[in-house]
Amino acid sequence: MTEATLLKRALGLGVALVVVLLLVGQLLGQPILLGYVATGSMEPALEAGDGFVAIPSVAAGEVEEGDVVVFEARELHGGGLTTHRVVGETDEGYVTKGDANPFTDQDGGEPHVTKGQIVATALQVNGDVVTIPGLGTAVMGIQSVAKSAYGTIAPVFGLTTTAGSEGIGALLVALGVALLGFGALLERVGPGRRETHRSRSRENVIAFWTALGLVLLVFVTFATAAMVIPSGTTEYGLVSTNSPTDDPQVLAPGETGELERTVDNTGYLPIVTVHEVRSNNVAVEPGSQTVGIRSSGTATVSLTAPEATGEYTRHVGEYRYLTVLPPSVLVSLHGLHPLAAIAAVNGVIVGLAVAIVLLVFGHTDLRFRSAGDHVPLSTRLERKLRKWR
Repeated sequence: MTEATLLKRALGLGVALVVVLLLVGQLLGQPILLGYVATGSMEPALEAGDGFVAIPSVAAGEVEEGDVVVFEARELHGGGLTTHRVVGETDEGYVTKGDANPFTDQDGGEPHVTKGQIVATALQVNGDVVTIPGLGTAVMGIQSVAKSAYGTIAPVFGLTTTAGSEGIGALLVALGVALLGFGALLERVGPGRRETHRSRSRENVIAFWTALGLVLLVFVTFATAAMVIPSGTTEYGLVSTNSPTDDPQVLAPGETGELERTVDNTGYLPIVTVHEVRSNNVAVEPGSQTVGIRSSGTATVSLTAPEATGEYTRHVGEYRYLTVLPPSVLVSLHGLHPLAAIAAVNGVIVGLAVAIVLLVFGHTDLRFRSAGDHVPLSTRLERKLRKWR
């Protein structure tokens, strides 16, 4: 393989990775390694339409003054993701501001931003945001075309719902899959190319390590999804008032109310759940617990009303890990970093899967029989149907 071919494939892989990250971010409603700004509120650090490298909050560490963060706004632009800089911190949360704005978000009516609202932090080098010029403009252009296409095609299939960001993201993913399939079809039945080298591959044989890699990919993907998808942040409303009620979330200043939090495990492996406080004046007991197979557990969330009356929000994070290691080990690894615990679980799963595959199948290549191209398709289908009679 020539250097030019390697470079071409590397560039193609890089472009595909960028597209996948942006599409996944659209589906999940938060940037995954890449994000962009649509307005000029962060100029000159980020021009309208610029992209940036977004580090997910789970991997970004503690937020500090000067960081540019992506957070779920409540009032700004009608709510939704906003990318602004942290310019201060109070007991109620962070103070944020667009570099080009004359006042802070909180002066404009946005409540203080809590840790639970922050989904990502923009990568900065020497205090400057690492930007990708034009990325956002390109993405918004693609979204606009996709939305127009959706509006044209949807009535044909009887779809009457409006295309939101998730619908557009799903449409783009479907388009990508279709193009991938079309490319694979062209590769097999398209115009032939003269072979300039002898193939060393063997027909009807799957390399052992290739098959094992696919098996591990499936196991690790599902295991990671089982831990990551149910995890997240829960928001609790709290009212500090001089006229409290029996509602544990409507309290007198300084009073504490208690709520019960349920943790459901619908899987066939026990899980370890770690509760992490992400706001002030909140406590959760127990901080971690093991929930059995297809069972549930409960935790108590204690909310303390601030001395100043008003409406507040509090956040509690939840992390889940498959119990393939002792719970105390998983909790300790979580204390280092959630990714450390996830990596340890996946490491154990990979080890067990490899051991089982080697024990059952050995390490020889997998061979399978084929009917051959000389057998008509109708004959092959007829043979298949006979087996089910």
